[in-house]
Amino acid sequence: MPEYRKDPITNRWVIISSERSNRPIEKAELTTSTSIFCPFDKGNEHLTPPEILAFKPQNSKPNDENWWLRVVPNKFPAVTQEKPPIIKKNGMYFSIDGYGYHEVIIETPNHNTTIAYMNDFEVEEIIWAYLQRFNEIKKDKKIKYVQIFKNYGPNAGASLPHPHSQLIATPIIPIFIEEELKGSKAFYNIKKECIFCSIINQEKKENVRIIEENNNFISFEPFAPRFPYETWIIQKEHNSNFGNLDIHLVKDFAKILKNTLLKLNRLLGIFPFNYMIHTSPFDNLNNSYYHWHLEIIPRLTNAAGFEWGSGFFINSVSPENAAQNLKSLEEGFL
Repeated sequence: MPEYRKDPITNRWVIISSERSNRPIEKAELTTSTSIFCPFDKGNEHLTPPEILAFKPQNSKPNDENWWLRVVPNKFPAVTQEKPPIIKKNGMYFSIDGYGYHEVIIETPNHNTTIAYMNDFEVEEIIWAYLQRFNEIKKDKKIKYVQIFKNYGPNAGASLPHPHSQLIATPIIPIFIEEELKGSKAFYNIKKECIFCSIINQEKKENVRIIEENNNFISFEPFAPRFPYETWIIQKEHNSNFGNLDIHLVKDFAKILKNTLLKLNRLLGIFPFNYMIHTSPFDNLNNSYYHWHLEIIPRLTNAAGFEWGSGFFINSVSPENAAQNLKSLEEGFL
């Protein structure tokens, strides 16, 4: 029977309707790009804006071919640093000049791979790049929030197949983050504890939605997921600030991210997805009520009229079934 479920953080309702998905999931086939030209390939460094950050051997020259990870400004940025973020009023309307940062993290010289199939070092380097850029942009007092995200596959908004992720930094706190902050703060005011920490405790107690865990992180299907196989990764110890991720935790975070994506790949095929890192805004990075985390959104279904009209999302795979399917994969393949 269908069931309404309420997200305890945002108070958003979803409909879990497993009866709408009686057919088996078709696994996608692993394909490689046949494109001859890619501006992110090694040797095409001159086709991107000059690099902001590059991981390469010492004594290498800027923008040379000796890199294993590069960060460059987006060639077609959504926001720029051309004008400061001045608020303008026109009657009942408000606007702000489009100040911000839009950067591309080119994750590897290898054109045909994904995080799931990279080695541990490569994934750790991606996390280090996120952290370095996050903490550098934090110095700009005009910026309130940095959104780190990855689009994989055309259906998830990726315009190029080469492995990359992005960040956009804005002088405005995104509405989705505002909703999570509001819900987290309300819970803390009543319970005097972080709602994400409470979720971790309940997930460990029930053990029906957990995908994987290690010493410092847990990967699980949330209780009220909007999408089939929506998966969250959360640091076990309370931490509201992604930029504070300790050096010894990067390995565990990279490992569980890689393994979680690999499990999803094993079950779903090479699937389109988005992932996003949610963290506290710069004006209140370190607090007791919020908890940074990463959300993986497989793009297996499309939102339609009911979703856009009502705000309800209909999910055809319960998180319990999703977790069982992922955990039932043969052991030892990782």
